[in-house]
Amino acid sequence: MFVRTESLPHTLQQHMTVRVHTTIGSAVVLWRGDPRDADGQHLIEWTVDEDIHWGRNTRAASASEPELRQEGDRVIMSGHLHLTDDGAAYLQMGHWCVLFDLASPVPSGLDGSWVQISVGSDSVALHPYQT
Repeated sequence: MFVRTESLPHTLQQHMTVRVHTTIGSAVVLWRGDPRDADGQHLIEWTVDEDIHWGRNTRAASASEPELRQEGDRVIMSGHLHLTDDGAAYLQMGHWCVLFDLASPVPSGLDGSWVQISVGSDSVALHPYQT
């Protein structure tokens, strides 16, 4: 997926952060590429180091459309949830997917449904593809 990123001023964090702009919204996330390349257009892969906890950070979505947004120190992602045979899941957000591990079972019948996942900004990272 191509996104536009803009580097943010350094804080006391040990990792660089960027604001990522997509066709479905924007959020502040970690940058796992070369810091000199943080500003610009990139083909990226998303990683999230926080598991799905149904009822805590994951719930049925109120809208039937993909979304990415920032709420304080949380990144909110909405999309179609798909469960895998190996006990994981992925969130289909428009034209791209984000993989997740399951920390708790997802209620039956919700595979393929619209959900909203809220994770800490410091657990979401962008990895640029080298082309």
